[in-house]
Amino acid sequence: MTDKVRVFGYTRGTPSRRGSEQRSAAERERGDEMTAFAQTTTGTETSQQLISLVVILVVFFAVFYFLLIRPQRRRQKEHAALLTSLKRGDRVMTAGGIIGTIEDIDENEVILAVEEGKLRIAKSSIVEKITKK
Repeated sequence: MTDKVRVFGYTRGTPSRRGSEQRSAAERERGDEMTAFAQTTTGTETSQQLISLVVILVVFFAVFYFLLIRPQRRRQKEHAALLTSLKRGDRVMTAGGIIGTIEDIDENEVILAVEEGKLRIAKSSIVEKITKK
């Protein structure tokens, strides 16, 4: 005996409890064998998929490290070395493109002499030391 159920405009029959209990012993045994086979197959496939996922993640992280993280750290070290090497009288360029000569240096600020006056800027905004050619 089946009950009719309407799902998204389609009528479909659903087996009642009595119908599912009336399976033959052969059908139940075959179903149990298929379930056991599916579980063992899924276990090996899952381990292979897990290994593949780990390998892909390691490769992705290595590429990410060598293309993004490592060069950025190198640039940070070079910029820190530039900032520590600054002294009075050096000609520098800021991130905004202002070129001037250092008149005074504090821990976080620099006073630059430009063509028409002086500017107080953040020390970290200096991006390049200009050498005379």
